[in-house]
Amino acid sequence: MVVGPFSFFSPCRLRARVLLPSEFAGGSVRPLVLNNPLSRNCNLSQKDNPMINRRNFLAAAGAAGLAMHGQSAMQAANTIGERTVYELRQVHIGSEEQKQGLDAYLREAAIPALNRIGIKPVGVFSPWEESSPVYVLLPHASLESVVASTQKLLADNEYLKKGADFLNAPAEQPAFQRMESSLLLAFKGMPKVETPIRSPERIFQLRIYESPSVKTGQKKIEMFNDAGEITIFRRVGLHPVFFGEAIVGSKLPNLTYMLVFESEEQRKANWKKFGGDPDWQRLRGMEEYSDKAILSGIINLPLKPAEYSQI
Repeated sequence: MVVGPFSFFSPCRLRARVLLPSEFAGGSVRPLVLNNPLSRNCNLSQKDNPMINRRNFLAAAGAAGLAMHGQSAMQAANTIGERTVYELRQVHIGSEEQKQGLDAYLREAAIPALNRIGIKPVGVFSPWEESSPVYVLLPHASLESVVASTQKLLADNEYLKKGADFLNAPAEQPAFQRMESSLLLAFKGMPKVETPIRSPERIFQLRIYESPSVKTGQKKIEMFNDAGEITIFRRVGLHPVFFGEAIVGSKLPNLTYMLVFESEEQRKANWKKFGGDPDWQRLRGMEEYSDKAILSGIINLPLKPAEYSQI
């Protein structure tokens, strides 16, 4: 519901012409009438009072705006529900000094402070053969947490003290090169992050499935959520950590998920088991779920956790 520009008001009663979606298809226009709580016993008409009482109008219109904003917020909350919002950061570093500084910052300042504001568990990973980029996974309970987290951290004196070297690094000696970030909404079939394997030798896979269109991207998500692919993963030992639909980021549309294994030997064995699973063979044989129909690219990143990673 949108209050249109062609509206007329009186000091005693706010009468706004409301533009509904049906108007754009030739539908009728209905007026929205809001009583003005600031005027009493007023019998003046618009004809008698051509000057609009601006203060009363703003008060009434503000109330209407708040009501509509509240409805939008409730609709967004209902859409997300209990699903986690993941922030996946890539921190690019260019030297061993930057790597050591980033590790110290994350271990001693950032992760404890993030935990204090409800962001946990925090995962930190790096590629098998390289030190950059460093992947940092932040599970947020809501979109509000994503928006508010920076200011909350900057109001935490312990965080500022312990992270001072990193946070106050001079421009000529930056603490890192660049940072990229993407926002992912957890699948309804796996709404929360999981940590099924905690052994020090554990290894991870971060996999990104790109789709040729939004519609085909949703089809791949359906394949995981509703057609049983997540269930097959769990049964054959492809231990999921999270599944997320990218809502902000690069190379859209895509989905991202992470798996964990006890060892490289287990990873190879369980992927082989998955490939021969009868339910998977049936699912991949369905035309609507064929790779050529719903995928345009797959990125596979083997990762190792930092010793202080909470995932």
